[in-house]
Amino acid sequence: MEFGSNMPADETTSPLDDLVNHCLTIDCTAPLSFSLVTQLNQFCASAEGSGAPLVCLIRLEGADEATVDPWPAHVEIHLVNKWEVALRRLERLDAVTVASIEGNCAGPAFDVLLAADYRIAAADARLRPPLHTGEVWPGMALYRLANQFGVAAARRLLLFAEEMTAADAERFGLIDETGDPVDILEARVPTLRARVGSELAIRRRLLLDATTVSFEDALGSHLAACSRALTRWSGTSSALFSPSAGEPAVAG
Repeated sequence: MEFGSNMPADETTSPLDDLVNHCLTIDCTAPLSFSLVTQLNQFCASAEGSGAPLVCLIRLEGADEATVDPWPAHVEIHLVNKWEVALRRLERLDAVTVASIEGNCAGPAFDVLLAADYRIAAADARLRPPLHTGEVWPGMALYRLANQFGVAAARRLLLFAEEMTAADAERFGLIDETGDPVDILEARVPTLRARVGSELAIRRRLLLDATTVSFEDALGSHLAACSRALTRWSGTSSALFSPSAGEPAVAG
């Protein structure tokens, strides 16, 4: 189902739209705007609280030529904050989020890719870090890069911010799979639907916290998640765990 788009009004729907529950198309050649933030928030709202096994898609579409506007362009910092809050909302959905890139993508592409669960690209797609006057934009994409790939890899990308082919992005880890996006989704969506819901959100949060929380601090959250899983699988409440219950900590 096509949810919304910041592409021109005569933009046609894609076969991708029929494979997912909600779809948003983002023009990656345009600067940051209130309209884009609103559309992303509406997209998130459509996936929240449904209770259904949703797979949601964001189509990141670029130009045929490698010419894009600077990102985020000349905007006020409060708009940047609203964009970052919307991305965080996307990152915490119970639904599985898929990002697909086509064409020459820059601007918001990095932000959305790093906040999505699964990232695919057309074989001829190209991806460029967000730049303004030759400098990499210091938004939360840098934080996510370091969190997901390590400081060393993020530093290399920062120093040598160049356009990447889809194959390059896949080798780096920014892209999970390249090929025909329709074929990829047809193959992956049935499996992705089995991963949706609050249990996905819990596990995603544990992964995101892994590089910033100590083992001792993370232990209680992981044990609580394990207890929750055991309770669901056994159908009883006997396995419930509270981090304050006084159980001995696992030895380091």
